[in-house]
Amino acid sequence: MDIARLKRGSGPTVRRMLLGSELRKYREVRGLTRGEAGHYIRGSESKISRMELGRVGFKVRDVEDLLKLYGVTDKDRVQTMVKLARDSKKPGWWQEYGDALPNWFQVYVGLEEAATRIRVYEAQFVPGMLQTEDYARAVISAGRPISEELLEDRVAVRMRRQRHIEDDATGCKLWAIIDEAAVRRPVGGPDIMRGQLERLIKLSERRNITVQVVPFSAGAHAAEAGSFTILRYPDFGLSDIIYLEQLTGSMCLDRRSEIDAYTMAMERLSVIAEPPNNTTEILKDMIDDLK
Repeated sequence: MDIARLKRGSGPTVRRMLLGSELRKYREVRGLTRGEAGHYIRGSESKISRMELGRVGFKVRDVEDLLKLYGVTDKDRVQTMVKLARDSKKPGWWQEYGDALPNWFQVYVGLEEAATRIRVYEAQFVPGMLQTEDYARAVISAGRPISEELLEDRVAVRMRRQRHIEDDATGCKLWAIIDEAAVRRPVGGPDIMRGQLERLIKLSERRNITVQVVPFSAGAHAAEAGSFTILRYPDFGLSDIIYLEQLTGSMCLDRRSEIDAYTMAMERLSVIAEPPNNTTEILKDMIDDLK
């Protein structure tokens, strides 16, 4: 197992994904089905599937039993994987904020932290990963009424999430395609919008961040159904995950047909959007339009 694949600050979701992908490789080398592996640990095929995808925590006993079944006898390797299993049950940093985040969004934050490629189309607001603190506070407070403490906790989480694309050590790349309506919609007043647009310009100059704007002139387009995010995990050999957020919940899609549909929509959006090298000029014009 290549522990170097664990980036600095990696959380429990990353560790579950790495451990799950390693277990899958061992199982496939032995030519065993998920059903056979599940039966061996007194579980089911679906349990093995969830473990291999990193969607659940690991019991040390299950990991030890699976490694025995797969013929993994090297003591150092076994100890490493058992340690990963223990570490995967440690709480993520986002759990420090308790009730500030609903359970369904905590799942997403973990998935986002593990991703090394994030592609997002946003139709309504500037994507959360690119927001300023003032803009984020204005957006969050415009929703359902919440206490000041809860508001500040949610803002803090949003700012903390941004470290994933700002810290070069994570190796994460972000490609954001934003509808013109999202960057022109006044949020919090001219000063806040000016600060937000200036931040977008600054971030778009980073090597790991690409920002495109879909102009009004593009008319109807491939993402008429609304905003979506595509998370990719090349370090773990796992399929992409499509994340869709709703008012009271979210959906994570991972079927091949669903991934292909959203990937194609993203590619079509990138064609009708203004080229990335036009982004700075477009945003500067918007700043000039602010009163």
